[in-house]
Amino acid sequence: MSKINVAVLGATGMIGQRFIQMLEGHPYFEIEGLYASERSEGKRLADVMKVRDFEFSRDTMERRIETMDVSRISSAARIAFSGIPSDLAGPTETALAGKGVAVFTNAGSHRMDGNVPILIPEVNPDHIESVRDQPSYGNGGFIVTNANCSSTGIAAPLSVLDRGFGLRQVFVSTYQALSGAGYPGVPSLDAVGNVIPYIGGEEEKMEAELTKMLGTYSDGAFRYAGFKVLANCARVPVIDGHTESLVLDLEREPSLEEVSDALSGFRGEPQRLGLPSAPEQPIIVRTEKDRPQPAMDANAGAPARARGMAVTVGRLRRSNGYYKAFALSHNTLRGGAGGSVLNAELARARNLL
Repeated sequence: MSKINVAVLGATGMIGQRFIQMLEGHPYFEIEGLYASERSEGKRLADVMKVRDFEFSRDTMERRIETMDVSRISSAARIAFSGIPSDLAGPTETALAGKGVAVFTNAGSHRMDGNVPILIPEVNPDHIESVRDQPSYGNGGFIVTNANCSSTGIAAPLSVLDRGFGLRQVFVSTYQALSGAGYPGVPSLDAVGNVIPYIGGEEEKMEAELTKMLGTYSDGAFRYAGFKVLANCARVPVIDGHTESLVLDLEREPSLEEVSDALSGFRGEPQRLGLPSAPEQPIIVRTEKDRPQPAMDANAGAPARARGMAVTVGRLRRSNGYYKAFALSHNTLRGGAGGSVLNAELARARNLL
């Protein structure tokens, strides 16, 4: 079976280059073109490389950047993977969908739109069917968003616990890596030896997105989950890997062993389908008293294509009627480009492409 041609938008940025990493040698998708602003027209990928922990092939590094052009992209690619800033993403992604392109985006412009799913295939795979209700679907085009990177890291554990034991309230504090701010990100003199207790709009995104993702979709509308989310978000001097502290109010009172077994035993639709970028074990539970840590767990996930795609949970505890834990995920892989690539793999499996 021939591969599907895809375009990468924002190829000079961190998320765009994580898309290229996830797509290199992909069994389903073939990169048709790398696109960015006109300032980068004609530059080699090697000239604008920001990813430092992955070795790209020589052919990939020699590829040239092209100026984003909706007509050009829509005539050459079935899929666009979007890593462009939200202010540009909104109209560009709408225009591409209108021209029959399936857009899988890391940007937040469309996350709260009425028929646009915030998709995590292990959490809410059926939400992808909402694209059939998008105005552009008759032309073959649609938009699928992934979640905010901090929402992504806890969505799967929360989904498992909500289904198994019922969630009433979620209190989350995040310790978010510098790469989540893009490149070059937070100025070094602000970041080194410091914690910045504010990330604009992040807390509001988490509190809204999680209840949309863990809700349902039927009769052309999303119905949000009924539990409450309260978030505090901070930027910390870590390169990759968002760490999140959870305090959970559950309807039932499972033992810690039951909670651990539910999390570590979970397998979702991507695992059942054997999707290429799906980690074999989507939630890894660590029993060591000092895990998870970004230095040790940010790249969790197997096989090799799913490196950085698993969520690691540790320090499961119970106190004063609440359940406590830490969760860790790779913010530019699972919480960024990798999440969107997995979304596209699910769309292919469901014959939406």
